[in-house]
Order: sequence, then structure tokens, then C-alpha cells
Amino acid sequence: MEIAFTKMHGLGNDFAVINCLQQKFSLTPDQIRSLGDRHFGIGFDQMLVVGPACNNNADISYRIYNNDGGEVAQCGNGARCIAAWLYERGIVRKEEITAETSTGLLKLYRLADGQIRVNMGIPMLEPVDIPLQAARRESRYRIKIDNQEIEFSAVSMGNPHAVVYVPDVDRAPVQELGPKIQQSPMFPMGVNVGFMQVVDPGHIRLRVYERGAGETLACGSGACAALVAGHLDAKLAEEADVALPGGNLLVSWQGEDEPVWITGPATFVYEGRIAL
Repeated sequence: MEIAFTKMHGLGNDFAVINCLQQKFSLTPDQIRSLGDRHFGIGFDQMLVVGPACNNNADISYRIYNNDGGEVAQCGNGARCIAAWLYERGIVRKEEITAETSTGLLKLYRLADGQIRVNMGIPMLEPVDIPLQAARRESRYRIKIDNQEIEFSAVSMGNPHAVVYVPDVDRAPVQELGPKIQQSPMFPMGVNVGFMQVVDPGHIRLRVYERGAGETLACGSGACAALVAGHLDAKLAEEADVALPGGNLLVSWQGEDEPVWITGPATFVYEGRIAL
């Protein structure tokens, strides 16, 4: 079987977009892993599979797969790439797109400058919703890693995030602590681990170690989780510029029971076909 794909990225967080609106096929985890290999396949952090919506209120649906073959529920950079892809193809001509995901409906908007703004939904903070093994909701939780106690905030943006404050992201032990926190039994579904440096109330620096992908150049849902954690701690304003290794995102949140908004670019790289 040969499939067509579009290679895209959002601040270096890269994707293969697969069009299943006109063709119907499914890929096994092994096939996704093969396609995601950066030496023998396409190479990507995530694969985005676009298909018809089941919900009458949605324009399209899409599903997200990490390059390890596992499915995830949310990806802010991927959402922006989906919107840009739909506009470029003329599949949706409205300024507002409603996309159906495994966790509900997302609203995507194209701005005059070509950037994409996404309503990422209301963050979930209760341990049972994240999910997190904790007796009750806390502003900070603690985990013991290699005889070291680490504090973190926990937020779900449709996928679980642990946010760790660090004085300098350049020196943060992302590769060392990221997988160890991720594998903790405190997180029954795993977790994306963000290492956040607060520069001032309107600016943060962030690195994220993602489930199934390792450290990526940018993580949109991780940027949202960081802003939520920092705002709840009174360290960040309602809106902040988030500097990730691949570039900057603008994230805003007005407080509990309100959605998080993320704004940033989506970039086309190339079109291709590959045989499975």
C-alpha cells in the first residue's frame, strides 16, 4: 500500500498529516512506528490522521499518534497544523473550524497574519481527571526520584502534564528526570513533563519531555499546562509568551472554568508518498 502525506511542523514539533477524508484505511502501531522512524521512514513526532466527523457540529475529525505507535488525545501544535492544512486544501473555507477529537470538539481560527488560534478547552485540575494518584487536589504535588523530592503542578489539557519549576531551562535535567517522572506509578496513563523557567509574569521558557516522543522542540498543550500552573501559583499573568526550543507561542487563560487559548504558526515542509 502506498499513502500520500504532508509533512508539517509547529515550531519544530513535526507531523505527518494523512488524509483519510477520501480514502479509508487504518494503520497498525507497528506501521506507525515504521513511518515515524527518522532513518527508514518519514520521521515525525506525531502522525495526524484527518477523517470525516461523526459529530454533526464538527467539520472534520482527527486522531493523533506518537511515533511509538500509541494514540494521544491532544496536541496544540498539531491542531494548528490541521487548521492550516484544511485552509490550504480548501477543504474548509470558514474562518472558524470545528474539529472533533477523542476528547471533544476544538475550535480553530485563522488570523489575518496567517497564524492559527486554538481554543484548547478547559483545563482539568482534579487528580481523578488528570489522571494522578493523589488523595486530593493540591497546588503542588511531590514525587521522590532517586532519593530526591521533586515538586510539580499537575494539569490535564486532554492529556496529562506535570510542570516542574526550574531556575534555568538550559541546565534542567530534562533527559534524566523526564522519563523517570513519566514512568512513576503516580501517573497511570503516563505524563508529559514540562520544565518551566519563569522569566517574569508575561514570559516563560519551557522544555517538555513528551509521552511516546521524548523531548520535542515545542509542545502546545505543554505550553498551556505551564501557563495554567503558573497562573494558579500567582507567578504568571493571564497571558504569557512561552519560549520553547523551536520558537514562541502566545498562551492565555482567564481562570478556572475558562478555556485556554494558544496562538502560533503552522508551517508546510513538503508533500510525499511512501509505500508500507
